Amino acid sequence: MGTTSRKRIWGWWFFDWASQPYNTLLLTFVFGPYFQQVATAHFAGQGLAPEAAGAAAQAYWGWGQSITGVLIAVMAPLLGAFADGTGRRMPWIVSFSGLYILGSAMLWFLMPTSPDLLMAQIWFGIGMVGMEFATIFTNALMPDLCDDADMGRVSGYGFAFGYLGGIISLVIMLLLLAESGDSGKTLIGLDPLFGLDPAAREGTRSVGPFTAIWFAVFMVPFFLWVHEVPRVATGMGRALQSLTDLIRSLPRRGSLFAHLGSSMIYRDALNALYAFGGVYAAGVLGWSITQIGVFGIAGALAAAVFSWIGGRVDSARGPKPVMVVSIWVLIAVCLVIAGMTSDSFYGAALAPGVADKIFYACGMLIGAAGGMLQSSSRTMMVFHTTPAHATESFGLYALSGKVTSFIAPAGIALATTISGSQRIGIAIPLILLFLLGMVLLGWVKPKGER
Repeated sequence: MGTTSRKRIWGWWFFDWASQPYNTLLLTFVFGPYFQQVATAHFAGQGLAPEAAGAAAQAYWGWGQSITGVLIAVMAPLLGAFADGTGRRMPWIVSFSGLYILGSAMLWFLMPTSPDLLMAQIWFGIGMVGMEFATIFTNALMPDLCDDADMGRVSGYGFAFGYLGGIISLVIMLLLLAESGDSGKTLIGLDPLFGLDPAAREGTRSVGPFTAIWFAVFMVPFFLWVHEVPRVATGMGRALQSLTDLIRSLPRRGSLFAHLGSSMIYRDALNALYAFGGVYAAGVLGWSITQIGVFGIAGALAAAVFSWIGGRVDSARGPKPVMVVSIWVLIAVCLVIAGMTSDSFYGAALAPGVADKIFYACGMLIGAAGGMLQSSSRTMMVFHTTPAHATESFGLYALSGKVTSFIAPAGIALATTISGSQRIGIAIPLILLFLLGMVLLGWVKPKGER
């Protein structure tokens, strides 16, 4: 691999580094739990009991993610086809990077009192659309980066690098910016930097602008070092016809069809587990934002290490064995969550603090298995496409990840509303989805269509 190739791969990895804080800081460990706290207080102020207010807040967050997921699902294949039709991907990455920055920056305006929950959901959705679509076009560059023998390592190392960026960004937030709602101090006992007002939760709210700035700065290496392989524009009409032909061919391409169907299910469940992990910790275990942040660091560190390990196993044995093991680990975690409260485990009393330790272990397993599953799924998609049709294929891959993205959040919202229990509302729908994904994975060929 030449110096130019290595530099190009490093530039491509910097997208994972730059974009990971949207998942780590906003979706899971800082903004998501902050939204849960603010929304719970809002609904409690409307007369709901504490547990009912927490369930209502979780359901509100879940419906917002569902609507965003439907929008992404509808647009992803069309945008992928258009990009392949124009022969260009970089202009699309620039445009959606702008949405990422705008949506995340505007989260600053979710106030702790009299919060505008709807606008917060809208801005979060705009940023999420930017992240997801930018990811489609950067993933589409992957087949041109290396040969098949190195694809697993490139994908796994990219995820590992991204998770490392997530860890560092989370550490900065916890140590220097995000204040505890009780003490007004950061994790190491400091006032938030830059004179941010703890009473107005400005330290925690700064997670939005911080995420936007982080992305803007660390996308510079990507745009400097990653260059597209020139392609002939085929035109929009030809691109749409190609997409139509691809969709019609799916019943005859059993492995690709099964991979899209399986990933549609298990990625939906995994994303919901990420999205609601911090919400669960805040609502069931009563954790503070700083405690959830430490939990996030442990999970992201495990994800970085095991994405790197999984990438090596992927290149040596293929992506499918890594995917199977990862899904079984995630099912086991959901079974633990289903039976655990702050002081008991399936009815057996727990000593004080034991439930917290168990959930820390669960977080590390979620990070490890989730990182390997995402990386290997990306490799498997590369094994089902060609460089000329990569954006179209990854657009369809994004569709498979989002067309049912409303199911897990909606299932959690519905199960939580019916049961009135956050732990049951989260665990049961996800277990069923992971099991279904495992069944469909059985029809996926180990090396795809290579």
